[in-house]
Amino acid sequence: MNKTFIKITSEVLSLQECYDFVEDPSCGGIAIFVGTVRNATKNKEVTKLDFSTYKPMALKEMQKIADKAMELFGVTKIAIHHAEGLLEISDVPVIITVSSPHRKAAFDACQYAIDTLKETVPIWKKEYFSDGEVWVNAHP
Repeated sequence: MNKTFIKITSEVLSLQECYDFVEDPSCGGIAIFVGTVRNATKNKEVTKLDFSTYKPMALKEMQKIADKAMELFGVTKIAIHHAEGLLEISDVPVIITVSSPHRKAAFDACQYAIDTLKETVPIWKKEYFSDGEVWVNAHP
């Protein structure tokens, strides 16, 4: 049985797909993180974001995060999905779902996954403002 589900796509991410993957009768808790595109950063109005990836390496790094989360927290299943391409305000660039027999492990693994993803996965974002744009490290 597959316990991890890693995906990078230019299609709209599906919370239901991620939830359905981790749902398991042995699990009493499912933790969910959904990152959304916000309309401002550092007191500047954001109009949209453009996410770029080095997909082969990004998928490999996301798999490492999922495997490590399973090992560290003893969770049952984990899904990590990230979008690429142009996203508008309120669009979803990242979804992480984790299931575990107990809630604490699910919460801890979910936080570990998003924090580590931001630090190690080769995904970059270009922030578009009303007065220009800038490339930055991804902060989904």
